[in-house]
Amino acid sequence: MKAASFYVLSLILASSFAVRQLNGWRISEDYVIKFSGSGAEGTFRKLSGVIQFDPEDLKRSRFDVTVDVNTISTGNKTKDRHARGKSWLDAERYPRIRFTSSYIARREEGYVVMGTLELHGVKKEVNMPFTFSKNGHNGIFEGTLTVDRQEFGIEGPFLGFMVGDEFDITLKVPVAQ
Repeated sequence: MKAASFYVLSLILASSFAVRQLNGWRISEDYVIKFSGSGAEGTFRKLSGVIQFDPEDLKRSRFDVTVDVNTISTGNKTKDRHARGKSWLDAERYPRIRFTSSYIARREEGYVVMGTLELHGVKKEVNMPFTFSKNGHNGIFEGTLTVDRQEFGIEGPFLGFMVGDEFDITLKVPVAQ
């Protein structure tokens, strides 16, 4: 009887440890996703997904996050409408931007995550350097990535050449456990 009780207690403790480890990080509401390039800049909202990150266990760490394309904000309603339209991001056909990690590695000044960026119906492997700062049960991820819109089939309208091809994406994502 004691052996069975010990076994059950061990199983419960092991399960609760595994659940705690797999819960990962919740994305806080005060995150920032900025984009800037020649001729256009702004932000995105509605970031959601799964962030499981442990600096001591990078093999089990992963990111699977999405951003709602319809939340693009340039500070100009007309530009926003054009950006969501068929000539640019085509939010009706491609309502989300998604990033799924495949590998995370430690670097001298932080980390780099390799994974698939899906934008405008095109999937492309990308590398994004980032840092992570932990403070108790909270943390913050900060990273940058340069995206060439033409690699994702985003041509723009006739005057699309007035907007540069490359955009710098800057992320600042506070998280909590």
